[in-house]
Amino acid sequence: MAQLPQHYVIIGNGVAGNEAAWHLRQRDPDSRITIMTAGRLLFINRYELPSLFNGAGADGNADWRPFLVHPPEYYTDNRIEVRRSTWVDKVDTLNRTLTLRHKETVAYDKLLVASGGGGYVPENLREFRPLMHPFGTFGDAIRMRDMLPKGGHVIMIGGDMIGLDLGRALVKQGYKITIVGDEYLFWPHALEGERRTKALAALEKMGIEVLAGKKPRVVEEIKRGKQARRVAFEGGGSIKGDVVMSFCGLMPSLDFMVGASVDIERGLLVNRELQSTDKSIWAAGDVCQIWSPEENHYRFYYGWKNVKDMGRIAAFNMTGGKESVATFQDEKLTIKRKGGIDSPYWEYE
Repeated sequence: MAQLPQHYVIIGNGVAGNEAAWHLRQRDPDSRITIMTAGRLLFINRYELPSLFNGAGADGNADWRPFLVHPPEYYTDNRIEVRRSTWVDKVDTLNRTLTLRHKETVAYDKLLVASGGGGYVPENLREFRPLMHPFGTFGDAIRMRDMLPKGGHVIMIGGDMIGLDLGRALVKQGYKITIVGDEYLFWPHALEGERRTKALAALEKMGIEVLAGKKPRVVEEIKRGKQARRVAFEGGGSIKGDVVMSFCGLMPSLDFMVGASVDIERGLLVNRELQSTDKSIWAAGDVCQIWSPEENHYRFYYGWKNVKDMGRIAAFNMTGGKESVATFQDEKLTIKRKGGIDSPYWEYE
């Protein structure tokens, strides 16, 4: 009896998942490849989303097609099925099946978890999440653009590299950016002493205001006036703005893996071949913690190039190869001679 083609299922429609799908197709031409994504769009380049604020205003262009990394025919030509608006609720490792939110069951031979991470909101502020604007999707970006007045004021709680990437783009378009607090500033980089002082000076030179030492206590909706939000601080004082956003790092999206009999800490634990404790499951991207023998513990790796390389390595090993994660690109933030800053977290090819 002829052997049925392998069914590779990828949970996640980001950098790692799409890179893996490409390499799976090259290495196993007869296979079936399915990408599961909760989003409504195909793979977009979120690093270009700030261009939506290029003075367009609420009546500006809302066409998502220029942001696609691959045209729709790419998926057809490479026989990659993308199931959009599809939520995975459960992974059954014993039977190698996924249960979707609408109760459909999908079988897999090998599974890649590349679901990435959602924006983290500190525990003391989670009740105010409905008053904070997300920025993870094209739809989020459009809604924010439409509610932000020209030259408006954006308050960022924290200030990780995703937030700073957005902030530097908005400043160039004439918006005001204020970062409240410094606990998550420059995340995932850990800057101390003189390097942190220089990086703060670089933000000031870029036109981004940092209210260091302030700890947000409450986010409130303002009923009257142009500014729609107020952030109150512990110990007194507050600031008003048009939009409040949380940029306090990422929390891996792994709810569907609970009870799946794989080891999870803050992320899905994998070895240097990106294989989990289940021999049919790999992980790539922000969602996984990789064993680092040099540091003798599991750690996350971030940045477009690193995440992209994880997708390639996972696909190689899922198709019978054996490649270990070696040395990823240096993730250190660089302070330029002229006072600017740069981070591999921002790099996109």
